[in-house]
Amino acid sequence: MTKRFFGTDGIRCRVGKYPMTPDFVVKLGWAAGKVFSQKMPDARVVIGKDTRRSGYFLESALEAGFSAAGVDVYLLGPMSTPGVAYLTRAIRAQAGVVISASHNPHYDNGIKFFCAEGKKLSDEVEMAIEHYLEQDMQMVEPEKLGKAIRIKDAPGRYIEFCKSSVPHFFSLHGMKIVVDCANGATYHIAPHVFQELSAEVITIGNYPNGLNINDHCGSTAPEALQKAVLEHNADVGIAFDGDGDRVIMVDHLGQVVDGDEILYVLANESLQQGKLGTGGVVGTQMSNMGLELALQRSGVPFERAKVGDRHVMEMLQEKGWYIGGESSGHIIWLNSTTTGDGIVAALQVLRIMYEQNLSLRDLLSGMEKFPQVLINVKLTRNLQAKDWDVIHQTEIEVESELGDRGRVLLRASGTEPLIRVMVEAQSQQLAQECADQLAGVVQGLLATAS
Repeated sequence: MTKRFFGTDGIRCRVGKYPMTPDFVVKLGWAAGKVFSQKMPDARVVIGKDTRRSGYFLESALEAGFSAAGVDVYLLGPMSTPGVAYLTRAIRAQAGVVISASHNPHYDNGIKFFCAEGKKLSDEVEMAIEHYLEQDMQMVEPEKLGKAIRIKDAPGRYIEFCKSSVPHFFSLHGMKIVVDCANGATYHIAPHVFQELSAEVITIGNYPNGLNINDHCGSTAPEALQKAVLEHNADVGIAFDGDGDRVIMVDHLGQVVDGDEILYVLANESLQQGKLGTGGVVGTQMSNMGLELALQRSGVPFERAKVGDRHVMEMLQEKGWYIGGESSGHIIWLNSTTTGDGIVAALQVLRIMYEQNLSLRDLLSGMEKFPQVLINVKLTRNLQAKDWDVIHQTEIEVESELGDRGRVLLRASGTEPLIRVMVEAQSQQLAQECADQLAGVVQGLLATAS
């Protein structure tokens, strides 16, 4: 049976467009509450949100739905996705809920869930929630309605958790860091983490107004961070996305360091310290060939999962490894976390820089990225089977042209109405030409009436 509402990472779309409407979200809370209370009669859930204005009504709607199902709700207020995952475990809740559309603009929003262990829900649980969404909503008796409790010290709890991911006496004294919070969920958390570890911190993107989340800031738009790093002569820059599960860094030269490069730094240090054992690294279909080749030269196994941090997590668990992530900056460090955590990942890189007395650029000396071109083609209609036949034939032709000098990936986005066309090649020009060719074919088909 195919899921109707849950996508790659929960439910996400434009606010006010079904299903991101108050009536649906009330029923979603009720349906999820019915599922969670089956396992635990006195079930409780935690709810966190990013800084979008729409988070207020979505939080209230979810609270009403859970209460109608007899489930107590613990409200965290603005909290990152990994923060919700941690606090779900810390409060011993049956589930955690995040109201966020991650790196999307303010007019989108979404709802994603964690199980009691702070991991994404299984397909089976999501299907069970969808089953109840098809049923008539029936409230529990008035004396069994769920209560709502606000957790006032949630940010402080999560700050301490992040700091616990590095050694107790670890200090960033003498290090100057620029932190870009994307006007999102880390605005009141990330700067404190680094300041309490004695770093000199310059913060940008930390004045959310409900509409400026991810707006020319954060991990998807690192230009402001690059400029600030150079202006302040900082050692490193750190940018999060709107919900704090992604991190992109900038070295002291102002050059962007993406998720693939962060994975290389973490894996290389683990290898040097003898902590990797027979383990390896999980990337995705989007991971740069340069990462794969660099790890290969070091004898570190590398596997590609489907795009999406839940798929990375599944493969890590299957193989018993602990380092995985995506080019976009989702970094899963299972030594400390149960999901992608931008702050924890950044702390691990800073720890390595400090302990080895090397710049971030120095730590990347063993890896050379292949030029990569990504073109997002907006879907204006659904592509038909005959369209995909034409696209795949062009894809075969491009792959033949590249041979072993590059790689092609063409896929539909799981979170946005886009076709993503990615090409890697040994030269930027060749990658651009091949990506333009593929994107042009897709755009031409979309422009033709089906």
